[in-house]
Amino acid sequence: MDTVMEEPNPTKTTLKLLVKQIRFEGKGINSYELVDPEGEDLPPFDAGAHIDIYVGDGLIRQYSLCNSPSDRKRYVIAVLRDETGRGGSKAVHDKIRVQDIVKISAPRNHFHLIPDAKKVILIAGGIGVTPLKAMAHELEASGIDFEMHYCAKEFAYAAFTAELEALRDRGKLRYHFDGGQPGAGLDIARLLSEPTPGTHVYYCGPGGFMNACANASTHWPAGTVHFEHFKAPARPISEKEASEAAGDFVVKIASSGQEIPVLRDQSIADALSAAGVTVETSCCAGLCATCKVRYLEGEVEHNDFILSDDEKTEYLTTCVSRATSKELVLDL
Repeated sequence: MDTVMEEPNPTKTTLKLLVKQIRFEGKGINSYELVDPEGEDLPPFDAGAHIDIYVGDGLIRQYSLCNSPSDRKRYVIAVLRDETGRGGSKAVHDKIRVQDIVKISAPRNHFHLIPDAKKVILIAGGIGVTPLKAMAHELEASGIDFEMHYCAKEFAYAAFTAELEALRDRGKLRYHFDGGQPGAGLDIARLLSEPTPGTHVYYCGPGGFMNACANASTHWPAGTVHFEHFKAPARPISEKEASEAAGDFVVKIASSGQEIPVLRDQSIADALSAAGVTVETSCCAGLCATCKVRYLEGEVEHNDFILSDDEKTEYLTTCVSRATSKELVLDL
């Protein structure tokens, strides 16, 4: 994923917001409007940002903010109920009610709009529309030329259709419905066949859609294609990785000298937790950077999809990173 250095210690700031409204937005999709209980302005955010929401029972999940960044009075997220997921979306649907007070993190962003783009192409797959909708609001406000393509099974599965109708009327938005048949909707390869100077592409959606967009954009210039995964894509493991990275190693806590063994079938985060060292986790798939920590010594295999190359020289994600050295010293 294209990323930028995030704000210092973003997970240290939390907010308690009032659930003002819950709306049905599409099949299996609810939106949640969160406001300050006293009506105060909320911390600003840029398009592409997300928040952590503390659902309860130890569940923390990330959801993109999908309202206009110019709106300082509310945060809006949309949640697709996933019956086969890890339980976060079902918990949001089943437990959160209007007038509840929910704990969230301050917004943070790994999916920024590039400010000097001459034109932007937004390609959304299903619930992947959420960060791109905020981008459409920001692009429209800034006067940057853009076009948005929204791919879904059928109209009933598309979210925010009433709110997006104005974009459609102005020719900025096109829907592409495939009836559940991959390849029957938007011809992504054709859409991205010819890169034009100053044009940037942003896409977000489910796995097959992400693969199609990635394959169709390989010939675009470096730095012009940006994306965000909702689920970690499958990654083949080489024999070298299996022999070097899957083995046991030791994590050393710099502040105390405590040495914690990490077994081959155990994540760093789980080993730390078992030893009484708390590191906050959420996605457990290398997608959110909630568990990002600085390392001081050791060799790291970075299996995440969120850290930039610069960040990887100093940080790792404890949920999926492994050590290829016998010892790894963490700045904890």
